[in-house]
Amino acid sequence: MIAKTVWELPEPLATLEVRLDDNAVTTVRRHGNPLGPRLVLSHANGLAIDLYYPFWSLLADDYDLVVYDLRNHGWNAVGPRRDHNIPTLIHDQDLIVESVGATWGRKPTYGIFHSVATLVAILADTEAYSGLVLFDPPLCKPAANEAEFDAAAERSAALIRRRSATFRSLYEFIEVLMVVPGFSRVAPGVRELMASTTLRPRSDGDGYELRCPREYEAQISEYVRGFAPLLDLSLLTCPTKVIGADPTLPYAFLPTFDLSQATAVDYDFVPEATHFLQFEKPRECAALVREFLEANGAGSTR
Repeated sequence: MIAKTVWELPEPLATLEVRLDDNAVTTVRRHGNPLGPRLVLSHANGLAIDLYYPFWSLLADDYDLVVYDLRNHGWNAVGPRRDHNIPTLIHDQDLIVESVGATWGRKPTYGIFHSVATLVAILADTEAYSGLVLFDPPLCKPAANEAEFDAAAERSAALIRRRSATFRSLYEFIEVLMVVPGFSRVAPGVRELMASTTLRPRSDGDGYELRCPREYEAQISEYVRGFAPLLDLSLLTCPTKVIGADPTLPYAFLPTFDLSQATAVDYDFVPEATHFLQFEKPRECAALVREFLEANGAGSTR
C-alpha cells in the first residue's frame, strides 16, 4: 500500500501584524533560517501562500523565509471589495516589505512571487529587492496576441464567478479538484493542502467557504488584463529571473509568459509543468531558485 502524502505546516518562528489600511491587517509569517538571506514570498489570485509549502519548504534550511497572503486571502479576514484591486495590492506589498525590514532587521531581500503577485512586485518598489524570481508572470505586450490575452482574462473571470463558493466538507472540495484539468498534474497531497489553506469553516457551522470570495478573485482577474500590457521587464533595476510554464502545454490560467520579453531577463521554463508549476514540480522550481540566488551572491549559509 502506498503511503498518502500529508503536508503539515510548521508553526512560524515569528509573526508580524501589518496594518494595511483602516479595514485590513495582514499576518506576515517567518519560517526557515533567520541567519540566511531573506526571501519574501506571495501567491497567485485566489490561493494562499501556505499552499506553496511543498515548494518553499525546500528552501527553509538556508533562507530566511517571509511569507504573506494577499489581502482577502489565506490567513486574512475579508474586507471591502472596493479595496480589492491591483493598485491596493501594490501599496500593500511596499508596506509589508518596509515593515519586515523595520521589525526583523534590514538585509539583502529577494522576492519570490507567482502569477498575479509577480505583476504586483514589478509595479511595486523594486529597489527594495536585491533580486526577483517571477513564476509564470501574466505579461502580455500590446501585440497581436493581446486580444487572446484579454479574451482569456474574461473567460477566467466568468469561470470564477460560476465556481461553487461553499462546500459541505473538505473532501467534497478535494473531489472537485480531482476532475479539474488544471490540477491534474499536481504533486501528491497538494489537493488536500489546497482544501485546508483556501477554505475556512462557515460562520454558521454549515460546511466550508472560500477564504477569498469568488467575486474578489474574479475582480482581480479582470484587473490583470488592464495592467499586464504596461509592464516592461527591461526597466527592472534588480537582477530578475522568470520561470515559466512549459509553453508547449495548454495554459491553465492565461497565456504563459510572452517569450518576446525573454531577452530582457534570465528566463527558464519547467518542462511538463503548467501555470501551477510550483505545485507540480516543487523540487525543480526550488532548484532553479537556488541557482539564481547563488549566482547573485545569496547562496547557502552552511
